[in-house]
Amino acid sequence: MTKIAFIFPGQGSQAVGMGAELVQINEGNKAFYVKADEKLGFALSTLMLEGPAEELTYTYNAQPALLTTSTMVSELLQAADVKPDYTIGHSLGEYSALVASGVLAFEDGVQIVHERGLFMNEAVPAGLGAMAAILGLDAEALKAVTDLVTEQGDVVQLANLNCPGQIVISGTQSGVEKASEKAKEAGAKRAIPLVVSGPFHSELMRPAASHLEKALNKLAMHNTDVPVISNVTASPVTNAEEMKELLVQQLYSPVRFEESIRALLALGVDTFIECGPGKVLSGLVKKIDRSARIYAAYDQASIAQVIEASREWS
Repeated sequence: MTKIAFIFPGQGSQAVGMGAELVQINEGNKAFYVKADEKLGFALSTLMLEGPAEELTYTYNAQPALLTTSTMVSELLQAADVKPDYTIGHSLGEYSALVASGVLAFEDGVQIVHERGLFMNEAVPAGLGAMAAILGLDAEALKAVTDLVTEQGDVVQLANLNCPGQIVISGTQSGVEKASEKAKEAGAKRAIPLVVSGPFHSELMRPAASHLEKALNKLAMHNTDVPVISNVTASPVTNAEEMKELLVQQLYSPVRFEESIRALLALGVDTFIECGPGKVLSGLVKKIDRSARIYAAYDQASIAQVIEASREWS
């Protein structure tokens, strides 16, 4: 029997025009963008559909924008009876997963990720932190590099363990630059600076975590029958209180994405559907296990393809 995981992208997958086709063809789809605008009190939908790209990239805009588009896609699939057995998101995408699993209401999800973005920006103002993707070096060797640079006074650590041969590091601007150079000396093939507005999933985010904890405690969160795979533990979670604690830790802890996908495979998941703009996570899953059935659903044609294919799944 087919087991399905919905996977939800994080920051970096946002793009001007995201969801435009879907919003134009259906008032029900447009309602997600309208609700997001109403909840936040500003025209997020205009940023999503028209830009400018620079403003959309700000973490406090990119986060609710991605959650809104991803939720719209997820709801369209579920309305067509394509339903997940598990959900997982990459970093910010974990909140989209919570909405899909029924842990969080959509409007509450939009609000909390906007606040999360503000907290993250306040903890380390844009430009003071950095992230980089390190290709071709294993986690143990890279951790030795980041530990050494941190001991020498520049904070940097492993942030996203994405797939074999791809790990993202995060920390101060100088820490990431030094670790990138040392990683190449240690055998890494490439070090690619990421276009992000902060050092996400690093110890520098701890000040944001205390603010996030207070905000989460004001939210109604519900237990779920559709487990969410936690970024922090790479394990299924169904309890709302446990998820709250893990969301706080997630701000300064590594995203264990590769381990999470392997956990889903061990649970019998054979079909992964990326819900939202881009195909970044689909590519990572393919590198983790080429035998998995993988779809990226982001526009009318790709959603229709998933719905059509689902009729043949046993």
